[in-house]
Amino acid sequence: MTDSTTVPVTTLGVVAHAANDLRVEQISVRVPRAHEAVVEVAFGGVCGSDLHYWTHGAAGESILRAPMLLGHEVVGTVVTAATDGSGPSSGTRVAVHPATPAPGASRYPQDRPNLSPGCTYLGSAAHFPHTEGAFAKYSVLPSRMLRPLPIGLDFRTAAVAEPAAVAWHAVARAGEVAGRSALVIGCGPIGALVVAVLTRAGASSITAVDVHEFPRRIAAELGATATLDAADSDAIAAVDADVVIECSGNRFGLESAIRGTTRGGRIVMLGLLPTGMQPAPLSLVITRELELVGSFRFNGEIDEVLGALADGSLDVGAVVTHIYPADDALKAFAVAKDSAASGKVLLEF
Repeated sequence: MTDSTTVPVTTLGVVAHAANDLRVEQISVRVPRAHEAVVEVAFGGVCGSDLHYWTHGAAGESILRAPMLLGHEVVGTVVTAATDGSGPSSGTRVAVHPATPAPGASRYPQDRPNLSPGCTYLGSAAHFPHTEGAFAKYSVLPSRMLRPLPIGLDFRTAAVAEPAAVAWHAVARAGEVAGRSALVIGCGPIGALVVAVLTRAGASSITAVDVHEFPRRIAAELGATATLDAADSDAIAAVDADVVIECSGNRFGLESAIRGTTRGGRIVMLGLLPTGMQPAPLSLVITRELELVGSFRFNGEIDEVLGALADGSLDVGAVVTHIYPADDALKAFAVAKDSAASGKVLLEF
């Protein structure tokens, strides 16, 4: 057991200061409040939102207004437990659920806290002051965010639990997929994990689409029964899938999703489209009676994901393609940005 006296006053952190200004620097380790624990982070996964803060100084409408510690896909070990007695004890290996649901000015279904308008997320500039992330060797986190890892689940595999929960939630939004044909548009890390979850869920066939060969190969390793180049519009339209999950987040992917869905089928929009109007062949949604639904983050699915990773029923091994030491974060981010040559990139702390 480790007590708080072993936690340093400063620690290595990965901080976005502005567009194209990412720094690996020493940051202060603040004193935890009663409901917070100190976690020694083992791995952190680089997410698309982290890349956007680095390259654009914003992720969608969440604009950096001050330097912000990045990162929300982290796993590690509790070194100082919460003093109020909540959460895991010191020495527990944990994954992190990075959301803090909260009400706001708009209504939302109480059983779907991911839709709460006041929700904050680790490493997000959606609110000001920003919500600091967890890309730090020592991270102070609310104990309620911590999920003990099942026995035998290694950190490297558990590091993808958060994005896998996003994929799990999206597949659940698709309804029953066992024995049905599926089409996945976009095979970046999230799309690849969607393929893995669909494989576990028993889809009869999974066609994966991407503009690059490398992510298509990853999708095939995770269970895709066929892969297609995103430019082959005729082949995509001929898939005639029962369920389609759009993961590319661009209007061309949405068009492919609509054209590749069978009559009466369902499309789950997971990839985040740019703000504003987006052209799409919506007449086909009407005449084919397609169901078009959104999918945003996740709720408690991370617990199911950890169980499935531990028992081996969810195979995500091919998703992680690169691991870099945290002090080489600039190189790691550059590699993660190159979707033609990388899948999920991890920082090792």
